[in-house]
Amino acid sequence: MSRRSYFNFLAVGLLWGIPYLLLKIAVKEIQPTVIVFARVLIGACVLIPLAIRQGSFSLSLKNWRYVIPYAALEMIGPWILITTAEQKLNSGLAGLLVATVPIWSTLITSLQGDRSAWHKKRLFGLVIGFLGLVLVVGIESLSQKQSTTAIGMILLAAMGYAYAPIRVNQKIPHVDGMAINGFAMLTTAIFYLPFAIVQAPNHLPSTKAISAVVGLGLFSTAFAFIYFFKLMRDIGPARASLVTYVNTAFAVILGVIILGEPLTLGIALGLPLVLIGSYFASRKSALTSQ
Repeated sequence: MSRRSYFNFLAVGLLWGIPYLLLKIAVKEIQPTVIVFARVLIGACVLIPLAIRQGSFSLSLKNWRYVIPYAALEMIGPWILITTAEQKLNSGLAGLLVATVPIWSTLITSLQGDRSAWHKKRLFGLVIGFLGLVLVVGIESLSQKQSTTAIGMILLAAMGYAYAPIRVNQKIPHVDGMAINGFAMLTTAIFYLPFAIVQAPNHLPSTKAISAVVGLGLFSTAFAFIYFFKLMRDIGPARASLVTYVNTAFAVILGVIILGEPLTLGIALGLPLVLIGSYFASRKSALTSQ
């Protein structure tokens, strides 16, 4: 990879690693629906003008029947699940559970007829990844008394993350990703607007909480997608997807250093297994088409 590609790779890893930290800060004072609404509104205000400038936004509007379900599976559902779950979970654990996305993606594509999912390397990844997941969920829910409901919410969000891009790429592969996500963020903002109005804070939140929400919208939503699209153009979607492992590491490290979250036994044992499993599960056999 070029220096620019390495920079974009690390930038996306950091930008998608800090949401769990920022959510943990914001959710102490602001309702999850308000956080999600503000986050996607900021993201839409950045991405949509860029997509219009590129001339791709109108095409996403014409394909609304595919973009709206994508918004539901990628943003409307997952972001409220993750934000709500972080009221009861450590940010590092949340980031680790989201790292199971490549495993769910492999299972979904296998059910759709992709036989390469059962290649020995990918099968090894599925087994190792699920072993890590079982260790994380078991140890964290029992010894650390983490909410099993919150853990389930994160895993459900990860499944949505896995299926949404698969479906939209199958239906409208010709539509630019920036346009799709800008429209999806606008759809999500409209959906959450009435909930955000009803659950708006009675008093002005602290500067820390407001800054966390703005950071979520500007950096972890808008800029992260922009850098990710650049990364995909430079190195391709398959290699770009490996950024998942970097942002998970950032999520765990930032939670420990900044929030003082414990590096628990469940995370210490489960993190390497989930990352190794996700890596192998997401690999394509050299004999299969991309």
